[in-house]
Amino acid sequence: MLDSTPVFVFILGLLLLTLTMKRKETNKTMIFICHTRNLSLPPGPKSWPLIGNLPEILGRNKPVFRWIHSLMKELSTDIACIRLANTHVISVTSPRIAREILKKQDSVFATRPLTIGTEHCSRGYLTIAVDPQGEQWKKMRRVVASHVTSKKSFKLMLEKRTEEADNLVRYINNRSVKNCDNGNGLSVIDLRLVLRQYSGNVARKMMFGIRHFGKGSEDGSGPGFEEIEHVESLFTVLTHLYAFALSDYVPWLRFLDLEGHEKVVIDAMRNVSKYNDPIVDERLMQWRNGNMKKPQDFLDMFIMAKDTDGKPTLSDEEIKAQVTELMLATVDNPSNAAEWAMAEMINEPSIMQKAACVKEAFRLHPVAPFNLPHMSTAYAVVDGYFIPKGSHMLISRMGIGTNPNVWDKPLKFDPERHLGNNKTMTYMLLARLVQGFTWSPVPGESKIDLSLNVVSEYSIIIF
Repeated sequence: MLDSTPVFVFILGLLLLTLTMKRKETNKTMIFICHTRNLSLPPGPKSWPLIGNLPEILGRNKPVFRWIHSLMKELSTDIACIRLANTHVISVTSPRIAREILKKQDSVFATRPLTIGTEHCSRGYLTIAVDPQGEQWKKMRRVVASHVTSKKSFKLMLEKRTEEADNLVRYINNRSVKNCDNGNGLSVIDLRLVLRQYSGNVARKMMFGIRHFGKGSEDGSGPGFEEIEHVESLFTVLTHLYAFALSDYVPWLRFLDLEGHEKVVIDAMRNVSKYNDPIVDERLMQWRNGNMKKPQDFLDMFIMAKDTDGKPTLSDEEIKAQVTELMLATVDNPSNAAEWAMAEMINEPSIMQKAACVKEAFRLHPVAPFNLPHMSTAYAVVDGYFIPKGSHMLISRMGIGTNPNVWDKPLKFDPERHLGNNKTMTYMLLARLVQGFTWSPVPGESKIDLSLNVVSEYSIIIF
């Protein structure tokens, strides 16, 4: 429940909104609706004048994404419209409709909405993933495509990923020996910490060519305080990137930061920059002084990028922003997928050796309930429904992954749905865990409880 002060401020903000906001139902909208035979909006809950469905979201304890998915289930729909103040939020759980948005009408839905979280994590929209479409986005896309996502870069970084996968085995082995419980051969391992730090190590190695900012753990293979703080801050930013924030929909209230959302993001980004920026500054100086001749990692590639006139393509600030964004993109998916896959396999030991568990973990336990949102830049029609200009489009990973029209027994963890080989970072991570050790739940538990989508942070390693 909200206490009286935020409620009062919220009401005051709504009054200001009422007095200053103009209705967006323009003649252009009405003409468009007429030309499309008066198509209706996608189904959704009844909304209040001006404020839309904000009260329903603010008055609930459970996460917004759970409310959205339960609402769509109640309405028996694969596309829903929820109005938050003056913004229409369109949620989609059907791959067919998702393809219509992302492929057939990509030109309309290609851009991103602006949020408090994305503004801070991109240093004022200097990067590629969360930026709205424009010249800055096009420039950063060219640089990243040339130096990061190319096949040449993938091969160049394979050695670094392999090195960290080997270090992962060494770290788990050292921890298990140190933590061995009374000589019975069992040791408790904080699996979440291990997996997230592996992802952090890979990100730092590919970006900066280093594993640790400081000395690391006592044995040199694990994280120290600096690495733990760095990775935790990255995950804090990711958690708040597109999390529901009232001021994203009622901008007049931003200066109040009612939920403390902006402060959390600023503090987390300050921690990330505290570790990243000095390394970038030092490397820039080395290149400018002629002490660096050959690129060793992604940071060097960004520094070496040149425009048609032979001048640096990226400013110092753009390099720092893109480095951080790539780290954010690296740390979450592999660790999340491996954690869920391990939990599912520990519960079903018979499937422990099936590498396809990774794909099944992605399907059943996505790292985020929705893809990064898109925003419509024009009025459109999707699946026979009218989509207003400026709508936020949410493609539900969770909804598509468990859609009964797409998957047989959608809630069952069944790796045999996916067959084939893969050498990505996530497969490499899971392979080391499965092949190197034997796992089981902590003492006193026969299985890991997956009912609330919360994985226990601890599993047992058995030698």
